[in-house]
Amino acid sequence: MTSHKTTQTMKPATAAKKLGVYLEATPPEFQDGVVSRDELNALQTDPPEWLRELRRTGPHPRQVVAARLGVSIGGLARGGITGALTTEQIDALKTESPEWLVRERAVQADVRKETARVKENVKEQAR
Repeated sequence: MTSHKTTQTMKPATAAKKLGVYLEATPPEFQDGVVSRDELNALQTDPPEWLRELRRTGPHPRQVVAARLGVSIGGLARGGITGALTTEQIDALKTESPEWLVRERAVQADVRKETARVKENVKEQAR
């Protein structure tokens, strides 16, 4: 009996998330089709110009915006940022450093410290 290997495919939204790009900014042929695992791997290893440009200038999805600003996605929402931002807009926010951004960065730093403390406690208890 021969087994036929089926090609794994994903929706464009899933592929865009894996690529770290904002779906609505991708070309129509990307948005309208399906992406196979092989196509995704090819896009990751040798990105076309449109993908390199999106990663460089945006617009970026919220998870990328949050990471570049050093805050959580919830922190973005509390700061009133609900959509995608370009690299230029992210840089402007970093320069302006509004009160909400300073506060959310402090919250994120506290969360990281607490996570490290808990991880260290778990490690200590395992000994």
